[in-house]
Amino acid sequence: MSDTPSIAGPMRVGMLGGTFDPIHNGHLRSAVEVREVLGLNTLHMVPAPQPPLRDTPQVSAAQRLALLKAGIGDTPGLLADDRELQRDGPSYSVDTLAELRQQYGDDVPLVMVIGFDAFLRLAKWDRAEQLFELAHLVVIARPGYQSSWPSALKELVGNREVDSVDVLMQRTRGGMLMLELPSLMAISATYIRERLQAGKSVRYLLPEAVEQAIFYQGLYAYFWCSVCK
Repeated sequence: MSDTPSIAGPMRVGMLGGTFDPIHNGHLRSAVEVREVLGLNTLHMVPAPQPPLRDTPQVSAAQRLALLKAGIGDTPGLLADDRELQRDGPSYSVDTLAELRQQYGDDVPLVMVIGFDAFLRLAKWDRAEQLFELAHLVVIARPGYQSSWPSALKELVGNREVDSVDVLMQRTRGGMLMLELPSLMAISATYIRERLQAGKSVRYLLPEAVEQAIFYQGLYAYFWCSVCK
């Protein structure tokens, strides 16, 4: 059983997209903490088949979805959502948010959660101006990291930023919050792939169920290494 508490009060829903190539403990711990801090009933974790601004994932969308489901396991409030994998062509977050808004209705606060690197590229996203018409934006901040925003991003965000969850949730959409998580884990999927390809241990970087699935399916050119376990 997970130690994640149940969420009381009005319905709140979130979306966390990504390649999850592969899903790792940093993704999952962040998802749990985001859900707790924002008071979300459900956080949809949405793997993308081919994000327009990212490199091509190294394993198939179906395989990444299976690893995501294995990683989530029975964690309350986290949901592996395959809707973007059902589309043809590139996947766009604005379309996913539109579907979630239709699914949950206009009266439910809807939040899109993204990392800081993705946030800096936000103005380049497809129909970026429509994102705030559908949902709030919560950016997982890097503690102590200072960076100037591109001018196009400043224009896109405007005066939407608020300083607390309470203020953000007074509306159902249109706000932005920088959020520092209690236990931000600096784990990189690139680093994990490199270790897997070199036959090195990834113990404690991935959930055990994910590591086992990668090994048994031979994903990321991972071959059994007796001294790595």
